[in-house]
This record gives sequence, C-alpha cells and structure tokens, in this order.
Amino acid sequence: MLPNTPDKVEYFPNVFSDTDSKYLFEKLTSNITWRQESILIFGRKVLTPRLTAWYGDAGAVYKYSGVSFDPLPWTEELLYIRSKAEALAGTTFNSVLLNLYRDGNDSMGWHSDDEPELGRDPIIASVNLGEARRFDLRLKSDHHQKQQIMLEDGSVLLMKGDLQHHWQHQVAKSGKVKGQRINLTFRTIKTLAIPGR
Repeated sequence: MLPNTPDKVEYFPNVFSDTDSKYLFEKLTSNITWRQESILIFGRKVLTPRLTAWYGDAGAVYKYSGVSFDPLPWTEELLYIRSKAEALAGTTFNSVLLNLYRDGNDSMGWHSDDEPELGRDPIIASVNLGEARRFDLRLKSDHHQKQQIMLEDGSVLLMKGDLQHHWQHQVAKSGKVKGQRINLTFRTIKTLAIPGR
C-alpha cells in the first residue's frame, strides 16, 4: 500500500519472472499493432508521446481525449498476462490499453482513468515489462499531496476503490531512462457497444 491511499493502491513486484518478462516483452513488441495516436489536449490535436494499442472483447470500445478505440482481438500473450492480473485483482477484465514507452522522452501526463464506460470505482491492473519507470500520484484537491512508486519489470500495480475520483497519476519524462517499457492497463468496460452500429 502507498501512504494516504489506504486500500486503493497495491504493488506486487516480480509477478512475472525475468524469463517470462523478457519473452513477453519481445512478443508484444513485435506482435502488437502499435500506433501513435492524435489526441485532443486543450482543444488542439497532438501526437501522443508514446505508442499505444487497444485490445479486448468485441464491443469493448474505449473513448478518451477525443478519440474512440475499437478493440483488436486478444492474443495468446495478452490472455496469459490477463489471467495473472485477474488472479491478483480478484475480478475479470474485458479490455487492455497498452503503452510502449520507447525511451525516457516518452511519457504520460497527469490524468485519471475516470471515463464513464469504466463505471464507478473501477479496478485497474497495471502490468509493467521492460525498463523501470517512476509512477507519480497526486491528490486532485491538493497537488502538494504526492506519492511515488517505481514500477519495475515484471510487476503489477492495482488501482481500485475511489482512487480515480480523488487522485491523478502520470509517468513523467526522464533523461536517465534509455530503455523501452511496455505498460498494460487491464480494465472492464461496463457498457459494451454492439458491433456494426
């Protein structure tokens, strides 16, 4: 647990062995359909400073920053990683957002995963492969209240309860980071879209 976030954040190191992590990282790097999306930030379109992909059950459409994502079908590796995340979270997930951070210049700005399709108090499992990156949290009502945790290769971070309603998180740029990192955030889309409509 992190201080001041009781029962809302749990960190599990070494969920995946070094061998598993290396194998999965290589498979995901080459087999996932990575894209660099344009998103809306303060009314203007900009390229995301990382590569992304959205996979999941049919109809698990996700919308954020003015972009709508239709899921690609699960791969064997994603199903394996999902099973590990579900065992830790004690729930099931129907979708996953993947982010590929190519080096320390790639980042994710301050945000909360509080989109309507995730429902109230979503459980999100964040799986980390490759280079370790610092994960920052800050309280929405007081930005001086901050927490940090280093997300290591093979680890899983669980976010749950009302964390998304009261806290924001980010992965900041870092000149010290040279290697690549893949982050997978498993989610449950509450209202599935009907394919073809």
